[in-house]
Amino acid sequence: MAFKTLKTTREAISLTTLGKRIAERRLVVGAVDVPRNEGKRRTPSKQALLDEIAKAGGQW
Repeated sequence: MAFKTLKTTREAISLTTLGKRIAERRLVVGAVDVPRNEGKRRTPSKQALLDEIAKAGGQW
């Protein structure tokens, strides 16, 4: 047990069960469009990193 002093009323679930529950919720809710960060306050070093990722063919 990871936490010897942790007391919870919930039963532990497996990652497989968690994945199934999340998939069921996504079916009910549908596709959720989360807006991306516009990046207006990026530091020069962060912008340089993102530029290099883009040059390498990656998409951030």
